[in-house]
Amino acid sequence: MRDQTLMNAPVNPKKLIKGALGDWEVVIGMEIHAQVTSRSKLFSGAPTAFGAEPNDNVSLVDAAMPGMLPVINRECVAQAVRTGLGLKAQINHRSVFDRKNYFYPDLPQGYQISQYKSPIVGEGEVLVDLPDGESIRVGIERLHLEQDAGKSLHDQHPSMSFVDLNRSGVALMEIVSKPDLRSSEEAKAYVTKLRTILRYLGTCDGDMEKGNLRADVNVSVRKPGEPFGTRCEIKNVNSIRFIGQAIEVEARRQIAIIEDGGTIEQETRLFDPNKGETRSMRSKEEAHDYRYFPDPDLLPLEFDQAFVDGLAAGLPELPDAKKARFIESYGLSPYDATVLVAERASADYFEAVAQGRDGKIAANWVINELFGRLNKEAKGIEDSPVSAAQLGAIVDLIGDGTISGKIAKDVFEIVWSEGGDPRQIVESRGLRQVTDTGAIEAAIDQIIAANPDKVEQAKAKPTLLGWFVGQTMKATGGKANPAAVNALLKAKLGIE
Repeated sequence: MRDQTLMNAPVNPKKLIKGALGDWEVVIGMEIHAQVTSRSKLFSGAPTAFGAEPNDNVSLVDAAMPGMLPVINRECVAQAVRTGLGLKAQINHRSVFDRKNYFYPDLPQGYQISQYKSPIVGEGEVLVDLPDGESIRVGIERLHLEQDAGKSLHDQHPSMSFVDLNRSGVALMEIVSKPDLRSSEEAKAYVTKLRTILRYLGTCDGDMEKGNLRADVNVSVRKPGEPFGTRCEIKNVNSIRFIGQAIEVEARRQIAIIEDGGTIEQETRLFDPNKGETRSMRSKEEAHDYRYFPDPDLLPLEFDQAFVDGLAAGLPELPDAKKARFIESYGLSPYDATVLVAERASADYFEAVAQGRDGKIAANWVINELFGRLNKEAKGIEDSPVSAAQLGAIVDLIGDGTISGKIAKDVFEIVWSEGGDPRQIVESRGLRQVTDTGAIEAAIDQIIAANPDKVEQAKAKPTLLGWFVGQTMKATGGKANPAAVNALLKAKLGIE
């Protein structure tokens, strides 16, 4: 994972961390553990449903009863291949399951069935868009399948720990990146993008609160241009925000030690978000410590290209392709397209609104009005009280001149709170904008007559036109056609 050919890659000064003795570069690699979306576990028929009573979803295989043999779940294999295809990665037609030996109370076998030298998926890449508009490519080292362990519960009894094996044997995809990340922002953006790809593919729901997506973060620091430093692994970070915080804290801890004349010990650490610190968990094991060997109960996993091609044919349009299409077909900015494709459901909603309409206007309403309101109320797109058809109708009412943009926001509020057909709401509540130039002109004449001093000021300073526009809109209850208001005011005030 530590490719020294990256040693002399160009350094972005903005991503360096200032220490007491100069600038430092942080080097980050990620190991993402993504729970495979499947109804049953990797090697047994036990269910994977979240929220069951402790030890309800446990088969004899999961509990490692004598004589029980694992049987590979075909759907979990298919999900791993789909993910590999989504990561533009090499799919290995032959892979091997190994036993990774270590003791832990919630690991009843005394070993974990994983893949070591021969994973199901090889090298790939992820294109990551950063908040500042920059894009980076993050290499994928490998993706392998493995079974999850159970869970130790330490808060159920004052003197004993309990073990829940419901997660034991659940299929995980471990997705290992190359050490291509150079800041906490890049790392957060990478995990966000990877999570989006998995959710598009339907291979992992990405729910970090349930532990269905977890990250082990490898962090080291170095002087720019120097070889990689000694890395520490921060284990089981379960939120994107915490990933960023853990990287910042760990990088500064390492810098302080090195600048003070110390050395970094390779180890596994835990991040404590409450204290804002990482603390040592154990010395970092090497591969030989786990005594890997091929699992004698499982034959090598083999499939042909036809199996891969069949899965590839059923893949959905993925975020990068969808973003490119939104930019090309709807004329969207890269930023707007990125926001809209972040979730598949959001992209589908936008397309329903934009169908047959101006894509830029549709995007503006979806991003600014709808997403803004959903974020304010902590709702997801699937919980939106305004349907795509209703929002599309509001856009149509603006487009045909029935209502102004300001009135449209009032209509949106009514639909959000009460529901209903936007056109009927406009008619029943008298919200049509005033396009009768005679009525608008009468309102303007009254305002001009009442404010002769402002008239003279506007002729000398045309930017004061906005004040007259505001007064006219106020006088007409916000219903006057803005274009007509501007045109009439310019003519009457003699402003070019």
